[in-house]
Amino acid sequence: MPEASGQESPQPSGHEPPPGHEPPQASASARYLPIADHGLIGDLRSVALVGTDGTIDWYCCPSFDAPSVFASILDADRGGSFELTAAVPARTKQFYFPDTNVLLTRFFTDDGVGEIQDFMPVDGDTTEADRHRLIRRVLCVRGSIPFRARVAPRFEYGSRPHTARLHDDMVVFESADLSLALTCTEPLECDGLDAAVDFKLLEGESAVFALDQVSGDIAPRRCPRAEAEDLFGATVAFWRDWLTASHYRGRWREMVHRSALTLKLLTYAPTGAIVAAATTSLPEQLGGERNWDYRYVWVRDAAFCVYALLRLGFTSEAEQFMAFTARHISPGDGRPTGPLQIMYGIDGRTDLDERELPHLEGYQGSAPVRVGNAAADQLQLDIYGALIDSVYLYDKWAQPISSDQWDDICALVDWVCAHWDQPDEGVWETRGGRKNFLYSRLMCWVAIERAVRLAARRGLPADIERWRGARDTIYRRIMKNCWSEKRRAFVQHEDDDVLDAAVLMMPLAKFISPTDPKWLSTLDALTEDLVSDSLVYRYDPNASPDGLRGEEGTFSICSFWYVEALTRAGRLDEARLAFEKMLTYANHLGLYAEEISHTGEQQGNFPQAFTHLALISAAYNLDRALG
Repeated sequence: MPEASGQESPQPSGHEPPPGHEPPQASASARYLPIADHGLIGDLRSVALVGTDGTIDWYCCPSFDAPSVFASILDADRGGSFELTAAVPARTKQFYFPDTNVLLTRFFTDDGVGEIQDFMPVDGDTTEADRHRLIRRVLCVRGSIPFRARVAPRFEYGSRPHTARLHDDMVVFESADLSLALTCTEPLECDGLDAAVDFKLLEGESAVFALDQVSGDIAPRRCPRAEAEDLFGATVAFWRDWLTASHYRGRWREMVHRSALTLKLLTYAPTGAIVAAATTSLPEQLGGERNWDYRYVWVRDAAFCVYALLRLGFTSEAEQFMAFTARHISPGDGRPTGPLQIMYGIDGRTDLDERELPHLEGYQGSAPVRVGNAAADQLQLDIYGALIDSVYLYDKWAQPISSDQWDDICALVDWVCAHWDQPDEGVWETRGGRKNFLYSRLMCWVAIERAVRLAARRGLPADIERWRGARDTIYRRIMKNCWSEKRRAFVQHEDDDVLDAAVLMMPLAKFISPTDPKWLSTLDALTEDLVSDSLVYRYDPNASPDGLRGEEGTFSICSFWYVEALTRAGRLDEARLAFEKMLTYANHLGLYAEEISHTGEQQGNFPQAFTHLALISAAYNLDRALG
């Protein structure tokens, strides 16, 4: 197993590391766990990644998009980490406490078996929620095991200096904008920057670490063993109670529920926002430049998440996201790229300036590391279809939308009717210039078609004649200009013959019959050109330049779209085999990053909401088709 990432982290540039803090000398790959060798914990405000070696190497406090405290996954030397591991050679295994987001990492040594129980309590009390408490319970379940811990925070993405002082048996880490308090049932040592402790547990013994944000009204507080056990029980009960809302009882219940629990972890409780992924800048290709910050609310991703959660019966999350859109996504915010941005901050902010962090080397040396996202200023017309489709389904499966919400929908649909006929950057956020993408046209059709349906079902006032005229014009435009006689397939954009996996959404969005001869021909063409052992590439960058260097892996959401397209086409044996193969590419916990490399490794930000929502949809529809 690779060494613990960030095991001995130096102080960031501008500060000489003290003795004992020299960076480890090892190859780049040996200093980083594979992306897939992580589990996720969180408190519906932020999350932490815990490696199979027991190291927390990604954690932002106090929110998803706050600067990192631990980021050794992006720089093993400068990022900071919370190492907690057996002090002797050990085999490790990691799993979730059943039906929860409580993570267990087990250590198997020659002399005993131990485990770490990692979790973040979910508390409705505002003061306690603002503590963002991260608890690590260490237990020896057989024999005896020596453990070691080193807590080395590096604030503001490893760029902000800090001090650490021992105060009343706890260590307080202080930087200009954030202070954290570390308590432990074992005696801690502090060298002014980091805290460390070595200890040994016998069978039946335990130790507790608790890391809290402290400031203002939030005072440091110890976490004795009894309190940690109570919080463990309460956290388990919270997640199990939440999961009881699921209606899914199909063949792939465990994977579907893990995906649902993951989507819930990516929800920001104070606003109802749903982030696209938990991380920033994990590379789509090692050594490449396709490294982006996904800790924001993509209208498209979040709207699709609402669909997936509604399918399973989780209506409260859909209601919270609808409230987020009502508060922060206003159709009156006229911009050059439309009334809506494609993404927002978790608090609804629109300023998401992109910048690079040159002092961080990136995962396995894959620079640049970016925070913020310049794609927020792009024109992506498909977001209107995703959003209005989610509103349509919410009105159908949860509760009727309000008159004010309908007024907003009408304003959006009127805008789409007037602006659908223009090139944009498309669903894949290309940086190679705008084009007339089929997927963008398709989702504009969805936006108008769902609004027409909603108006008819509810008897709501609308300019139906104009809407239907625009809808039908878009349909004819796609069928005429996006069909290639040469390829016998629908293609990526007008006036070309490039294939694109995004067209898999055509039957899923009910634009075309899943057994239409033109669609079946398209499905065969996609299978031949873009599918590799059930895995689906988005498109061929060589055939359709996207303005970025390098290649990428297969895109996991497209692989699940492919399963669903096969299902709807009646090719159930192919669909089931492709789905079962996709399940083998999940990590040991059932989690997926954005992409899968040609060797089967997870690539890109992790875990990604888009992939998990597509898994839920594919599992639901395939299970129903199988009967």
